[in-house]
Amino acid sequence: MALERVGVIGAGQMGTGIAHVLALAGMDVVLEDVNAEALSKARDMIEKNMHRQAARGMIKEDVIAPAINRIRASTSIDDMKDRELVIEAATENEETKRKIFADLCPRLSSTAMLASNTSSISITRLAAATDRPEHFIGIHFMNPVPLMQLVEVIRGIATDDATFQAALELVARVGKTAAYAEDFPAFIVNRILMPMINEAVYTLYEGVGNVEAIDTAMKLGANHRMGPLQLADFIGLDTCLSVMQVLYEGLADSKYRPCPLLVKYVEAGWLGQKTGRGFYDYRGEAPVPTR
Repeated sequence: MALERVGVIGAGQMGTGIAHVLALAGMDVVLEDVNAEALSKARDMIEKNMHRQAARGMIKEDVIAPAINRIRASTSIDDMKDRELVIEAATENEETKRKIFADLCPRLSSTAMLASNTSSISITRLAAATDRPEHFIGIHFMNPVPLMQLVEVIRGIATDDATFQAALELVARVGKTAAYAEDFPAFIVNRILMPMINEAVYTLYEGVGNVEAIDTAMKLGANHRMGPLQLADFIGLDTCLSVMQVLYEGLADSKYRPCPLLVKYVEAGWLGQKTGRGFYDYRGEAPVPTR
């Protein structure tokens, strides 16, 4: 089934990136968010990022205008009524996602498919909260979406073969590589990545090293492109905490216990780059470690 009309719910960093790659692949996209300002920023960011890609030779300049024109911004979920697939890319909170699907399902045709871009929450459980669990699947893009090659595809227990194949074809069409993951907490990437980040925060919490030492050690000692604390700031400390909580609650293993310092930063509202402060302070000309 070749998908041509796709909806994306949530004009944050992930939803914006997903709309970007779908439009470049020739699909008609409705990007919905209740926040009109977020939609305006998303459209500007998509155009800016496409021009960056063109400057690097990744795409041709003449494909940008047609791609932008294929994206329609909307503050009404009613505009999803003709979509063949809707991808939810809202905040990593199960109740928020469930509410979105409850509002969305009555507005869609009976054949429309649903997907979640969740990075950790059970696809089976989200699917069970809809009227079409057999047409529900996890399509987890990596951040930043236009640049990252991998997409995790996760079947729920009820997901049928046609929906799974359609998801794989979508991933291939946008030029990404699919990795099939079983529906266990945090799937593959975050099951491995987030405990590493959490351990880096414990290393900071216990005074083994400061922010700069920990990130330098992993960049130069393990050849990571970005230190774990810098990466946590890029992802969002609230998202990191949410994934660790899903792992801890879902697997009941103490090794997944979120570090108290990570909890404290989130409580302070220091969520990383998006709020100007996290393990680094981004309010000046250059990032400065906060510990």
